[in-house]
Amino acid sequence: MLDFTSAISKATGLVISLDPDLVEIVLLSLKVSLSAVFLATLVGLPLGAAVALYRFPGRTGLIILLNAFMGLPPVVVGLIVYLLLSRAGPFGVFGLLFTPTAMIIAQTILIIPIIAALTRQTIEDLWEEYAEQLRSFGASATRALPTLLWEARFSLLTAILAGFGRASAEVGAVMIVGGNIDHVTRVMTTAIALEVSKGDLALALALGLILILLSLSINAAVYLIRDTAHRNHLS
Repeated sequence: MLDFTSAISKATGLVISLDPDLVEIVLLSLKVSLSAVFLATLVGLPLGAAVALYRFPGRTGLIILLNAFMGLPPVVVGLIVYLLLSRAGPFGVFGLLFTPTAMIIAQTILIIPIIAALTRQTIEDLWEEYAEQLRSFGASATRALPTLLWEARFSLLTAILAGFGRASAEVGAVMIVGGNIDHVTRVMTTAIALEVSKGDLALALALGLILILLSLSINAAVYLIRDTAHRNHLS
């Protein structure tokens, strides 16, 4: 096992030299996470907006579920998806288990409640603020939705970035449904867990550095978006 100083030095070298194995893992990680965020956004945005604007039986319970599911344990989601996609499961015929597609499905399920819950809160707050004004122009909740979405665009981008942050750092679900297969389903988080268990700290640290940079980038983007939204509100 490398000592800490040597591991840091070698890890930095792997990042700078764009080691092929490192690049392959990072690209697969981004592909899976970005695909999951895209799908979760397609479901989460309209779901959150609908819950915010319309009143229907069970609405309060749905809001509670969305808020609770923001903290869904990844291993539980992974187990459920595993059972659904296994040979004995209802979707086993498609052969999706231990593929990137299975990982995307698991991450999408994890992210949808985050985007939907944050969207619901944002749109509901805006509707309460502008409902009287919009109704004076003859706009119903449905007709007001595009306006509300536009006004909430910065907050919604923050919600989407929060979902991406959850996806990129997730390990439990993708380990279960992906199997951490080399050159097939090995992403940054699962690779770090494997390399640490093997004692290869260099690759684990290199991937860790990239994850930290990714996290910093997401948080910087969230800050800039919120700052821009605040300035636009003041102006």
